[in-house]
Amino acid sequence: MELGVLVALNHDVRNEMKKVRDLGLNTCQLCCFDDSFFTDEMVVLIKEASEEFSVRISHFWCGWAGPMVWDFQSGPSTLGLVPTAYRDSRMQTLVKGIEFTHKLGVSDIITHVGFIPEDPNDREYNGVLNCLQYLVQKCKERSIHFLFETGQETPVALLRMIEDLGGENVGINLDPANLVLYGKGNPVDAMDVFGKYVRGVHAKDGLYPTNPKFLGHEVQIGHGKVNFPALISRLKDFGYEGAITIEREISGDQQIADILESKKLLEALI
Repeated sequence: MELGVLVALNHDVRNEMKKVRDLGLNTCQLCCFDDSFFTDEMVVLIKEASEEFSVRISHFWCGWAGPMVWDFQSGPSTLGLVPTAYRDSRMQTLVKGIEFTHKLGVSDIITHVGFIPEDPNDREYNGVLNCLQYLVQKCKERSIHFLFETGQETPVALLRMIEDLGGENVGINLDPANLVLYGKGNPVDAMDVFGKYVRGVHAKDGLYPTNPKFLGHEVQIGHGKVNFPALISRLKDFGYEGAITIEREISGDQQIADILESKKLLEALI
């Protein structure tokens, strides 16, 4: 395993890669919700910066446009591919993202699919499945894995969708905090359900929701409900050797301090 950090793609990608190196990290997940960045010129800039600072891009995290509300009230109708109102446009963005990932020479693309229905007989379930079959095929043609970021669905619903897709060139970016923040499961126990499909990991911590309208709170690693010693041990049990990507959803000096503290804690575990 090697440690990395989540990096937002912006116009100053060189400085972002330098920040990764200054943190003493070797890998990053590159994240972008704006497909205007998915250009050949940006591919060149990213590759040059990655090489200059010896930072490997482990995954490309592809977001999408349109309304997005990260809660339990409006989340189901605004997030991912589940809402029919935004499905087509987000499909187009993800197709662009797949091609962008391929040009970067990165093997895995990640996104939030949304609140996948628990009931496989729900009429929206097959609609999402059909969209994903198309995207997964696009990925397969380019030797890319399509990864579900955990959070809005239970581990069992996620496993069902992956197996309905055939389990080939699909996988999971395990965000253990998201399972807690959405109240969908214990991330260590979730490894028993889908551990063999994990191809990426976010190092993030959080607290369970106590208000049924809102997610729980993201917190510094070691201050939440994720048992990182047990989680890292389970990842090792499944033979996971990929990147552990630190994500801290605040900004400024405190974010840097928390990332460095997380790095220290995780280095002792891996």
